[in-house]
Formats: sequence, C-alpha cells, structure tokens
Amino acid sequence: MNKFYKILTLLLSFTMTARLSSAFDIESDIAGSWYPSEKKTLLAKIAKMWDASAPEIKTGNICALIVPHAGYQYSGECAAKAFKTLKKKYDTVIIIGASHRYAMKDTISVPLFDSYTTPLGKTAIAKEKVEQLLNASKIFRDIPDALANEHSVQIEVPLLQYALKDAKIVLIITGQLSKDKMKEAGEKIAQVWDEKTLLVVSTDFTHYGERFGYTPFDAAKNLPEKISTLDMGAFAFIQKNDPEGFYNYIRETGATICGAAPLNILLYASGAGFKTELIEYTDSSKVTGDDSDRVSYVSAVVLDPKTLFQPDADKIQEISDEDRKTLLSLARKTIEYALTNGKIPDIKDLGVEISENLKSKKAVFVTLTMDGHLRGCVGEIFATQALYRSVIQNAVKAAFNDSRFPQLQKNEMAKIHIEISVLTEPKEIESYEKIKLGRDGIILSKDGDKALFLPQVAPEQGWTIEETLEHLSIKAGFPADAWKKNCAFKTFQAEVFEEE
Repeated sequence: MNKFYKILTLLLSFTMTARLSSAFDIESDIAGSWYPSEKKTLLAKIAKMWDASAPEIKTGNICALIVPHAGYQYSGECAAKAFKTLKKKYDTVIIIGASHRYAMKDTISVPLFDSYTTPLGKTAIAKEKVEQLLNASKIFRDIPDALANEHSVQIEVPLLQYALKDAKIVLIITGQLSKDKMKEAGEKIAQVWDEKTLLVVSTDFTHYGERFGYTPFDAAKNLPEKISTLDMGAFAFIQKNDPEGFYNYIRETGATICGAAPLNILLYASGAGFKTELIEYTDSSKVTGDDSDRVSYVSAVVLDPKTLFQPDADKIQEISDEDRKTLLSLARKTIEYALTNGKIPDIKDLGVEISENLKSKKAVFVTLTMDGHLRGCVGEIFATQALYRSVIQNAVKAAFNDSRFPQLQKNEMAKIHIEISVLTEPKEIESYEKIKLGRDGIILSKDGDKALFLPQVAPEQGWTIEETLEHLSIKAGFPADAWKKNCAFKTFQAEVFEEE
C-alpha cells in the first residue's frame, strides 16, 4: 500500500505540473476559501476594507509594501491600508511569499505563464522579468506546483487588481533558504526592481499557540505585550535595513514569522537609505477573541527617495558648501532678528560675512517646515536682487507673510527647519511631456493665472506627472484637469540645500 500511494502521489504531482505548465492562464485556487469567489461579493468586501480609515502616511516614493496574508476576514483590512497608500502607477508588481506546503531547499519558484485569474479578472504576468530572474541564478526555478494552494502570494492579487488595475505581476515563492541564498536572491531581485516596479512582501508575523508549536510566553501574564515586544523587535531590524540583525533575531528568538525569508530578501535587495514606515500592527485575536491562539499582522511601506526620482547626473551646484552654510545661517538669524526687533534686518545687523559670490543676482525660495510639515514657503521666480538679499527678504516673508499660515512665533523658532532653493532662469517648453520630475520645477500658466511647484515637491509627495499637474492646476485656481488644454509650461532647476 505504501508503494501504491507513493506512485499515486508521483502521478498526481506529474499531472499537476503538466496542467499548470501547459496552461497559459492559471486561475486562483484559493477563491471561495481565503476570500469570496463571487466577483460582486469580493468587490464589496474589498471596498469595505478600503473605506476603513487609514492613517495619513507621508509616503513620498513607495517602492515596496509589507502586508499580511491571512484570510480577508482576519487581515484584509490591515493589508488594504498599505495598498491604499499607493499614489503612483507601477508597470509591474513583484509579490514575494514563503511556501507553506511545498518543500524547496535553497530554491525559489518563479512560475512562468501568461496570466493569472481571480474573480476580479485576468492579470498578465511580467514574463520578461520572470525570464530575467530564471536566467540570473540557479536558485530561481519555474516550479508551478509551488503555486498550488499557496495563499501567501495568491491572496494579494485581488487587492492589487483593485489598487493597480493595469500592472503586470511576478509571483515568487521562497523555499527553505540559507542566509547566503537569501542574500543572493536579494541581489538578483534588486536588478529587476526599478522605479516602475513595486515589491510586495507577503508575510504574517508571530504565530502563537499550541497548534503552531510556539508558546514561549505564559498566556496568563501580559501575553499581548510580550508578543508585541517580540514582533516590534523584529520590525526594528527591518527599519534599520539590517538583514544580518534580522536573520540573527529570528534564530535567537525562534519568532514564527512565516515570511522571514522574503523579508530578509527585501532587506538584501534594498540596503542603506531605504526608510520603512509602520502603518498598522494588529492580530487575529481582534476577530476571534482568543489570545492564546493568535497570529500577528503588520502592514508597512518602504520608501526610496533616491531611485524613483533621480535628477540628472550633472545636477547643478554653483554655490559652495561654505556659502550654503552662510545662507542658511543668514536665513535663521534674519528670522530671529525680526522676531526680536519687529523689522527686517540689514546685513550689518546680523554679523554675517558675505562672499562676492553671494552678491550676484539669483532668484530664491525659502521654505520653513516644522515637525515635517510645511510652515511657510515664499520666493521669487526671477532674479531681481543679490542672492543674500533675496534670502533675507524671503526668509521674513516665509515666516510672517505666507497667507496660508499664521505668523511665526518665538516659541516655534527652535522647531523650525530651513531649506533654501536657488533657481535657474525659467524656460518655456513645448509640452508637459518634457518635464522630468525630481529635476524640474514647473510653472503652469493659463488665462493670465499661474502656479509654481519647486522641483522637490513631486518627489516629496510621491506624485506622478499627471498627479503633479492636477495639483498645480488646482493651485492656480482651475479644475484638476485644466492642464490638459490651453496651458503653457515653463521649467527651471533649483540648487536645494537645507539645515542639518
């Protein structure tokens, strides 16, 4: 009998492999269990999750998400809050989850087929990226069986279809990986992770309870706090972009984070400079009421301001580092003087030595922020006076004459952060298509009215060119779609520097 069942298992495995490999389209095999199988019901479910309030995250350039993958009734709302933050379009979404059923030692499955279908419709596979990965390393293999009933990657697809209707997908299922293989996978995935590609790491956090074989804490003594401390200890290594620390933490604590390998791959793929922001931390006991048997859920966004909006390699820097420090000091001392004396200072009142370079005519904007939020921004488009004088004038205007904000008070001065943008002369362009976000400031003109965004605005907000022009149209007093007809555009560049 054992021999019979072994042969039968092999035949079934061969049949499954043949069916999936020969099919151009694969249908979800978790619909009806992990989420509703009827389109109308599923849409209503996701819409309800979407409508749940999400915190305002100053996301900017989102390049990756960390989301849970339990059934929608347990973690769907937590996951939706991460997907809801997406504000730009992506050509491709790479979903990475860990295999829960299929053994693959030091192997990662990247199934190659044409499309994947859920009750919400069909989504194309980014075959070029799949093939690129399969050719990049022997660690990546086309193993269709690994996808069968694998909820870790499949469950995210309807949410992506709802949030990003036209994006293609790549499904990656990790096996049991050594640290070296995780590093290798991260390095190879980084090569296909460009500014038009979103990485989604699908993972639940600590699985606590007898059925998971993990009960390191006494359930009767502050269990929620202990599990939270365990989970946030792991998340701290993610926020520090520390794959070695995260790997060692999992080994030392035994934390049952099912997507530990995908998370390590993310950390090896991203590296220094990436910023991770927590959106929500919750757990299944909020639904079941059972603290002794629970799974933790995290949703988070990963930001990379460097790769999504890269200025040209020949980025302007005509102002020396020493002169930059002088201008920033000048702006701060100017505002402090005005707060104390109630008038605009002359240069001799501030005790600041001005170099000859700072006496040339330049257009300047002075931006004030407090606790990361705009507190004043005023400047001039065309150069009318010496650079240092323009900084003095506009520092005062930003502090006291920006109509969007009340006048700055003395008790706010210590919290103010100063940024200076020195502008090049604006030049007319024939079409908005010539605008390069992250490099160009934009002036929109229509029917005698105009509005301006500095080059750094779009990257800071994470806007696409269309979203940038919509906001610029509104700023000029027009409907959001006014930029599409009878508008003139000028662009300029800016040398931007700020206080440490």
